[in-house]
Amino acid sequence: MSPIDYYKNAFTENYVNFSGRARRSEFWYFILFNMIAAIAMMIVDYMIGMTILYPLYILGAFLPGLAVAVRRLHDTDRSGWWYLIGLIPLIGTIILIVFWAQDSTPGMNMYGPNPKNPQEMEIEDHLV
Repeated sequence: MSPIDYYKNAFTENYVNFSGRARRSEFWYFILFNMIAAIAMMIVDYMIGMTILYPLYILGAFLPGLAVAVRRLHDTDRSGWWYLIGLIPLIGTIILIVFWAQDSTPGMNMYGPNPKNPQEMEIEDHLV
């Protein structure tokens, strides 16, 4: 999958999908392209003299961003409720970044098969 496909996938197939797991690359490429798009919207808003595109984009990207963040926590074998630790100023954000940067738990965990291993996902599909 190409980097931009991860971003598009978050807005199409996984718009509000909070189940399953997300690889590090899926999460970080989404963050990268989300920041680029948000900055582009801010620039366009500044050029037209109105603040309309940036707030609309932020509203539209909120749920896909939350979903990919929760699925990334699932990939490290943590509940999505850990996202709320980000409410603690500074320290909570640092803890979340550390969690998101960690490698996937190998094999199956309670949230599904490891997305790094496509053969494992095929075996899981055959078992169902």
